[in-house]
Amino acid sequence: MTLTRVMAVHAFAYCPRLFYLEEVEEIRLADERVIVGRELHYELENGEKSVFHTFTLESEEWGLKGKLDACRYSNGSWCILEHKRGRSRKGDHGAEAWDSDRLQVTAYAVLLSEHLETQVTEARVRYHADNKSVQIRIGRQEYQELEIAIKDMDILRESTTRPEITPHSKRCIHCSLAPVCLPEEERFQAREDWEPLRLYPKHHDRLTLHVVGHGTQLSKSNNRLVVKPLNDVEESYPIEQVEQVALHGNVQATTQAIHLCFARDVQIHWLGSGGRYLGGSAPGKGGVQRRIRQYEALSDLNFCLERAKELVRAKLRMQLAFMLRATRGKNRNLQLQSNLSQLRVCLQAIPQSKTIEYLRGIEGRGTQAYFDSFNQLILADLPSELHFYGRNRKPPRDAVNALLSFGYQLLYRDIVSAILTVGLEPSFGIMHTARSAAYPLALDIMELFRTPLVDIVVIASLNRRQWNMDMHFHKLGVGIYLNDEGRNQAIALFETRKTETWKHPVLGYSLSYHRLMELEVRLLEKTWMGHPGLFAMWSLR
Repeated sequence: MTLTRVMAVHAFAYCPRLFYLEEVEEIRLADERVIVGRELHYELENGEKSVFHTFTLESEEWGLKGKLDACRYSNGSWCILEHKRGRSRKGDHGAEAWDSDRLQVTAYAVLLSEHLETQVTEARVRYHADNKSVQIRIGRQEYQELEIAIKDMDILRESTTRPEITPHSKRCIHCSLAPVCLPEEERFQAREDWEPLRLYPKHHDRLTLHVVGHGTQLSKSNNRLVVKPLNDVEESYPIEQVEQVALHGNVQATTQAIHLCFARDVQIHWLGSGGRYLGGSAPGKGGVQRRIRQYEALSDLNFCLERAKELVRAKLRMQLAFMLRATRGKNRNLQLQSNLSQLRVCLQAIPQSKTIEYLRGIEGRGTQAYFDSFNQLILADLPSELHFYGRNRKPPRDAVNALLSFGYQLLYRDIVSAILTVGLEPSFGIMHTARSAAYPLALDIMELFRTPLVDIVVIASLNRRQWNMDMHFHKLGVGIYLNDEGRNQAIALFETRKTETWKHPVLGYSLSYHRLMELEVRLLEKTWMGHPGLFAMWSLR
């Protein structure tokens, strides 16, 4: 029998969707408020032991389990003591307890009553922010409210559909799962006059650790990851500061380091020496409800066609914007003007597409026109080996294609990471089909980011004369590849670009490109949960 946590009862009363995300989909994030609350409980548990008694209790009859903050025995009766770091509710007659706190202490009361075989009818909630204590009498009405809540929670556990967002928008401001739920974005879609608050974090607060260089080893020392190059000084990083690890080429990772990463929810990804993505692993449980919803949606061909149109429109629109911006004030020759016209024609043809196959043809023609003019974006006085003579790969046969291919693999890894973070299945795609080892959904989402995160970075770094054939590249057969120094520089440029912020033209708030990748995956998920309209809406300025 699965027992419900009392904290889940509190979450349900606060917001049914919060309960569903935490208890059904098993998504839990600890923000600053949660951490401060834990510290408060720790201080209380280690305080006046002579007065306070802490219990961890379970009840199969009620289907509940929980750990009381404290309880006190006085004058022949027991009183539940609950501590909250926030403020009390202001009622007509002074301080009152919030409904979620009232239901929580009722759940504790039924557990303690069963454990002590006596009726517990009193609780006190202490609100530390405004230094108020609220007395609560627990009787038949409170028991009935708890019974109804438990039945409603059991119904939600059997559902694959998330409940609607709470009508109390202020509650979302203090919710640690707002970046997953995206309630403000839903309200914005429902009401044209709604000005969404940015509850989604602007930046990632943890880093991506790239391990590069022949023979470099990743190991563990206490709660730190240690990078040991063969002929250089080792560096260490606190595991709390690492979000994901990327292992490039012939590097080694100890079992202890891998275990530490998985214990702290740190993803690990492996890439070949040439940058090709080999695979990745994300710790934690898979979200079966999320993947059921995804599979059902992506089995609908019409649904996939509409999403594919959004992807292709966004990709070609950004390619066109980049070409126009990069050639502004320059003499656009006939070839460039023809290619710009071809991109515009392809954009106009997207709405009339009846099949994904036809749409792929439009995307292919537009991208061909884009790359046909790519060399005109590079300074003419650069060495000829740093010019672009057409897109080629597997292997890349010139330096520019080596940079593009390596950058696209870095981007692909980040997109896979974002998909796994959201809890979706990367094998179920929209427009791309599973014809190789690459994940179709990752290839789909990549279309939104190729131009801003790779193409622009490559062109800008070439024109700043940051690349040298002898220093950064090596030749293997007919292929040109980045060497260790070249990979390090490419990674640094890519990671720096990811931290740059960009203002969403529809939602109106700013966030980093790194955050935007995850946001787009979450907005895609919204499209098959009844809230379409915001996916693939962003573009270059």
